[in-house]
Amino acid sequence: MGTDLNQWLTSLGGQKIGEIGFFPFLILMGISLLCSLFISYLYARFYKNRATGSQVHRAFPLIGLSITAIFICIQFSLPLSLGLLGALSIVRFRTPIKEPEEIGFIMLVVATSLACATFNMIFLGIILIVAVIGLLILRFGGGFLKRRLNDGMLIITLLPDDYRQNGEKLIKFLAGNLPKGRIDSVVENEEESIVSYSFVQLEESMLLDVQREVRVIASGAKLNIFFNHPGEV
Repeated sequence: MGTDLNQWLTSLGGQKIGEIGFFPFLILMGISLLCSLFISYLYARFYKNRATGSQVHRAFPLIGLSITAIFICIQFSLPLSLGLLGALSIVRFRTPIKEPEEIGFIMLVVATSLACATFNMIFLGIILIVAVIGLLILRFGGGFLKRRLNDGMLIITLLPDDYRQNGEKLIKFLAGNLPKGRIDSVVENEEESIVSYSFVQLEESMLLDVQREVRVIASGAKLNIFFNHPGEV
């Protein structure tokens, strides 16, 4: 059975493709599928709650299998690889990447698929291990990467008299309860005063407390909270 399959592969794709064998080819495709599913899990685990709805991780298994199969075929045939290069040069993708993380995960799928296609299982293992370590660092120890970023902004609108009387107390409250935040701007005119305060982290338990305390400090204050990423609270 195995000999017949090898002969069939040889007749279709050349001697070198036939030397791979049916079952090794099947194993490589299975490993590629498992890697793609694992990367899809990593995306869902680390970034799905911040995605904008593209659900790109659902395509990872097909992308991984396709890339692995294509490169297994073309690495043994120079004419086929040149023809594929010419065919891909006319392909245009109109759908934009909605999240910057998607680029990294797609490239990770490509890298693992190429490692499978070129039989570099050691490289494959190293790529996945380093990727997991990098994601864990970003999730649990990446605070130093966010020092100049903010997760959202408080927009507090007060009457001019309220701001003159309670502005200092309000700013001290924000600085004490949101120590990683900063004042972005203070705009005053004849009708109202607007304080913009960006924050790095606002826990769900603190959300109502901040709203309540701001209104206690200045009873006529209007408070709007904007988050830069869905799922921050």
